[in-house]
Amino acid sequence: MTLPPPRTPAHTPSGSSSPSASAHRDTFARDHLPPAHLWPTIECTTPDLRHPERLNAATELIDRTAATYGADRPALRTPAGETWTYGELRKRANQVAQVLTEDLGLVPGGRVLLRSPNTPWTVASWLGVLKAGGVVVTVMAALRAREIAPVVERTLPALALVDHRCAEDVHAVRDTVLPSLKVVEFGGTGPGDLVARATAKSGEFTAVDTAADDVALLAPTSGSTGTPKITMHFHRDILAIDDTFGRHVLRLLPDDLVACSAPFAFTFGLGMLVVFPLRAGACALLTETVTPPGMAELVEREGITVLATAPTAYKAILREGRERQLAGLRVGVSAGEHIPLGVWEQLRDSIGLRVIDGIGATELLHIFISAAGDDIRPGATGKPVPGFRATVLGPDGTELGPGEPGRLGVIGPVGCRYLDDERQKDYVVDGWNLTGDVFHRDEDGYFHYHARGDNMIVSSGYNIGGPEVEAAIDTHPDVLECAVVGRSDAERGEVVCAFVVLRDGATGDPAKAKEIQDHVKQVIAPYKYPRDVRFRDSLPRNASGKLQRFALRAAVEH
Repeated sequence: MTLPPPRTPAHTPSGSSSPSASAHRDTFARDHLPPAHLWPTIECTTPDLRHPERLNAATELIDRTAATYGADRPALRTPAGETWTYGELRKRANQVAQVLTEDLGLVPGGRVLLRSPNTPWTVASWLGVLKAGGVVVTVMAALRAREIAPVVERTLPALALVDHRCAEDVHAVRDTVLPSLKVVEFGGTGPGDLVARATAKSGEFTAVDTAADDVALLAPTSGSTGTPKITMHFHRDILAIDDTFGRHVLRLLPDDLVACSAPFAFTFGLGMLVVFPLRAGACALLTETVTPPGMAELVEREGITVLATAPTAYKAILREGRERQLAGLRVGVSAGEHIPLGVWEQLRDSIGLRVIDGIGATELLHIFISAAGDDIRPGATGKPVPGFRATVLGPDGTELGPGEPGRLGVIGPVGCRYLDDERQKDYVVDGWNLTGDVFHRDEDGYFHYHARGDNMIVSSGYNIGGPEVEAAIDTHPDVLECAVVGRSDAERGEVVCAFVVLRDGATGDPAKAKEIQDHVKQVIAPYKYPRDVRFRDSLPRNASGKLQRFALRAAVEH
């Protein structure tokens, strides 16, 4: 197979020809795009993806929706009973834009660090930055100063909008890394608080006439594989994820109430709680910190119709016997990790919920392979979402046939652009976005997940997928959760090492380890069983809830 060459990007770094003129006066983002020859192929193959050259994503998300569905419709709610209509959200986003431009000196192209839990003012701030022509740099509220510092060093924001409850770390980073950073808190009582400043503004603001391919968002990767990268996304990219997964798979209705456990700084959460609901005229229920059982209770109490969360949350809800509280859901979405078939089947059999599985990446902003409704094939992740195409590649870059596992390659309307990062050439190869996942494709075009490329264990010549072993261990009644990695072994090359968290009351001793090993041998091929079982009180996860396998790999070598 001859792979297609990358298309000439519609927006190239400063100094190159471009069909659209940038609105950015601060050209930092344009200047630090990767070289054009390292860009992925970009394809806009459906009518929905053909956006005009001038486009401000915030205007499309809030102004156009308010005009289409009515300014009095609820846009945002909180469990505490707070409700913002589309008209109120539009006004407050405009007020934030006024503060940024009139009081704080933001110019188009300037970066604004945004750090906050999921609150209505966070949404207004995010929209306000885009309306002002700025570039949002999102970081999770759970991160600490040492984790925020590299992001600030790389993106050099002029301003930081920070929830007053998590401002201390940002002040520390300012003092040690970027003294010029202006930190503005919101939600507090100080006279300089963003909310106080905003309420003094008229709420009338004309959004900056940005180009569709002006950078709008700098999103750090979640760091599940080590040092985060900074991904760069355009205004058109933000709408493209709705034009693909949002419209063709998720299919929100205006009367939907949507909840998601992920923070906005995790692009899964940004799509589920901001982009998709606002584009559909629906309402998002914003939660700050909630346990899986607590989320199940909210679904029942608040009348949530669409829930998006991680497989571990669905497992916890089932473990607690709370699945009946999800019975009112119209749609359930699982992402972040592959959902085990057993979990999917339990939800289907107990409450009729056919959870939408999907694989996405911060580099591509959201989900690109998925299926919904009758198109779901249990055990498969799905097919490429309309607007995307995907394939499975061998080590030499040739396309593999059905049933052959290899590297997943994806092409669509969005793609990987890292901010000044040598890893760009590893992620984009011959125009394909290589996600680092191992899949095979069946005869019908469905993609089946095997493992992360770095979680395929080769033991005595056998390829063993870590998730398959994890799924088998999870069926043991005493196992709460587990994770599997490879451990170096002089005789076998690698052996399967399992980190296991037991339920309350179970004892992690050699007898229990052997019991688990014997159990796995009865569930899957015996050669795949974990020869090394280690018990833990918990598994390492990052701020978005993703398992940090690199931390476990480091542990097995010590």
